[in-house]
Parts: sequence; structure tokens; C-alpha cells
Amino acid sequence: MRDLTERALETAGARGASYADARVVRHEGRSVTVKTGTVAAVTMGEGEGVGVRVLVDGAWGFTATRSLTPADVDRAAADAVRIARASATAIRHPVRLDDRPAAHGSYATPVEIDPFAVPLEGAIQTLLAADETMRAVPGVAFTEALYDAQREMKVFAASDGSHVEQTITHVGGGLEANAVRDDELQRRSHPDSGGGYLAAGYEHFEALDLPGNAERIATEAVALLAAPQCPPGRRTIVLDPSQLYMQIHESCGHPAELDRVFGTEASYAGTSFLTPDKLGSFRYGSELVDIVADASAPGGLGTFGWDDEGVAAQAVSLVREGIFVGYLSSRETAPRLGLASGGAMRADGWNRIPLIRMTNINLLPRPGMSLEEIIADTDDGLYLHTNRSWSIDDRRLNFQFATEIAWEIRGGALGQMYRNPTYTGITHEFWRACDAVADARSYRMHATPNCGKGEPVQTAHVGHGVSGARFRDVQVGVGKW
Repeated sequence: MRDLTERALETAGARGASYADARVVRHEGRSVTVKTGTVAAVTMGEGEGVGVRVLVDGAWGFTATRSLTPADVDRAAADAVRIARASATAIRHPVRLDDRPAAHGSYATPVEIDPFAVPLEGAIQTLLAADETMRAVPGVAFTEALYDAQREMKVFAASDGSHVEQTITHVGGGLEANAVRDDELQRRSHPDSGGGYLAAGYEHFEALDLPGNAERIATEAVALLAAPQCPPGRRTIVLDPSQLYMQIHESCGHPAELDRVFGTEASYAGTSFLTPDKLGSFRYGSELVDIVADASAPGGLGTFGWDDEGVAAQAVSLVREGIFVGYLSSRETAPRLGLASGGAMRADGWNRIPLIRMTNINLLPRPGMSLEEIIADTDDGLYLHTNRSWSIDDRRLNFQFATEIAWEIRGGALGQMYRNPTYTGITHEFWRACDAVADARSYRMHATPNCGKGEPVQTAHVGHGVSGARFRDVQVGVGKW
């Protein structure tokens, strides 16, 4: 692989590139889906290729090939230079990269049990057992159980002398029970609605204990059919980590992407209300809110050794004691604000150019109260659990979320179950209303394995460490018009 990356860089330099980098990527994956007692899908696949990115006269060029022959690597590098030279005729602002140190070394996800060395029969039997338990609960109409393992091995090299090798392994699994009565459908998921992924090995799938949680979520799905509709009004809400991670993803992670701020990602994923004039002064949330983009967090799907520009993994503060202080950035965007790259550039495979992506966007826990103690400290409110749907505008200001289930909090105790709970708000008003963040006892790493961005669309794996939090005076439910 080193010979191929060196060849690509030499060819690009000889054709006139002032900077070049090359990524050789090999991806393999396997997954099993069980639906209502049937093994619906077993997939296994792999692919590899090389992507070459170059700068010529201040403009980018990129091309890729699945062929790893020397001749085709030469052709890809030459094509990238031709594309960059053509693009340079229309640029308004030449690209300027920050001066990161040359990257050297290797990184691998810590794995106890290699998921690609374990026969799939074991995962299939676990899924079938959990599925059977869910279907045994009267009222359950259909079910789904999932196992997924993915591994990416990549070599990155750049014309500044950088050379790194990485092996990233992600494993996920989860359950979904659906109950139907007349025109009402209710579902419950475990461990969350995102697939329960971690950067880990097969040991993570075993720790999810899908058979042990199957009866609980099936019973809750059926109980929701008879539960009253979540009443509308202004309420105190407590968000479980299974919902809070998605709130952070949509209303904190995406608006902090600096390419969105500069308008280069407007067509697919929208722009951002976090304009540069707000950096360092805008009150994003209460003093309890500390949000960090940490590419070194254990278990996170956004954890790596170096990003796809060779920038070392690091923790970047986005919000500190409620004040907006940082962006997710790249070697190209950060210098426009006088900053160095935060190491947030990643590509969805060998045939895609890197984009600014979330790493692990974490709400740091606060010493003091556990999640259970926050609930006990709440006299009147709602406890919302497990994301069901979301909607947010292109600037990431106005949002509405729905969760699978909610419980009323009365006098510090959980009471009545509610179906179809929703809540809505304005991002900075919502986070300013945060008056409690749980401590490390309930801190969990959740994942979004399907974050879409770019055209053609790229799907990223990102992580979110959260412990749960309380918010005051939030609009919940759907009112009558």
C-alpha cells in the first residue's frame, strides 16, 4: 500500500500539484437482520480502492479508482491534477491550508473479540432467541433484530511526508418490537433507535444482552397502545441519554460544522445560525452546558488516530460553560478564522472526497446528581426516552422531536406512561433552559451510524457521549388549532 500511495503522490507532483494526498481504503462488513421469526438478510461484503486529492493553483481536484494497479493509480493522480487545474479557472478564493505537522504512526480500535473471526451462526441464534421472546408477548405484531460489524483499514499519505495506517472496527446490534391496535402503532427499541453501535469488537454485541431485554421492550410497546396521549403544555422535561444524544447531534453537532457556516454545504444539509461573529461570546446554553468534539473518546464511532487530512485526533471545545467557543473544522476552513484544524475531515470510503464531519460530540457530565436523583428532584415533569423522529430547520434553530415513550414525573417519582410524546423549541433557548446535567454514573456513548451529508451523499458514523439532563419550561405535546 505504501508503494501505491507514494506513486500517486509522485505522479501528482510531477504533473504540477503543490500538495497531494492519497488514501488507500479497504472496507469489509457483515450483518444479519431477523424479522418476525425469519432470518430476512445475511450480508457480507468488501471493497477497496484509492482516492487522490490534489491542489493546483489554489483549487482542489479529486478522483478515485477501485483498481490498485500502478497504471491506474497513475491515471487517477493525473486526472485529479487535470480536474484541479480546470477548477482553478473559476475559483474566487484560493485554498490555503494550515500548517499541521507531518503525521506518522498507526492506530487500531481496541477489540477483545474480532467480529470477523466469530462465525455468524452465533449472532443469528442470539437474534432469533430475542425475536422469539418479543413475539411471545401478546399484542406484538412484528419485530426486528439486528447485528452489524464493519471494519475499515486505510493508509493515508501526503506530499508533506505524512504516512499513517488505521484499522477502525464498529459493531452494533439492537431490537425493535412493534405493537398494533386498529390504526395505532407503537414501538420500543433496545438499546436505542440508532442501532446500539460502539467502536469495539464482538464483545459489545454480547454485552447488549438482546435476549434479556426482549420481553421488557415488547411489553412496553403493547402497554403504549392503551396509554393516554401525551398532553400538550409547557413542562419540565428530563431527557434520557437515549434521546439526548440525538438532540445533541441535530442541534449542537451540525450547526458547529464550519463548512455549513461558510455556505459550502447549503444544498443538502443546510447552513448554520452559528456565524463567526458569535464565536467566543454567544450564550448557547446555561452554565452547566459543556460540549466537546472528542475524536479520542473510548468507544465512539467518531474515534480515530488521524482524520482523512492527517490531523491528529483531539478534543475541541464547542461550548464551554454555555458559551459557544469552537467549530468542527478542516485544514482549509480553520485558517479563515485564524485557527488550526480541529481534525474533523472524514470521507465515506475511498471514492469520496473528505468533508467536515462530527467526531464524538459529547455533553460532559456534571458532578452532583445522578440521572435518578435528577428525576427525584423534579416535582412535576416528563421523562422522555428513546428517539423516534426529529425535524429541524436548515439553520438548526427550530426543532421538534418525538420519543418512543414518556413517563410523568410527580413528586420525584415516575408515574403515568404516555404515548406519542413530542417536544419543540429554539436551539439556544432550549439549551439555556438546561438546569441539571447528570453525573458520570449514567454517562453512555451512543451512536449515529447513518449521518448524511454531501452530494453525492456520504454516510458517516459519529458518536455522542451523554448522561441525561433536565430542561425547564419546554413546549410538549401537540396542541389543538
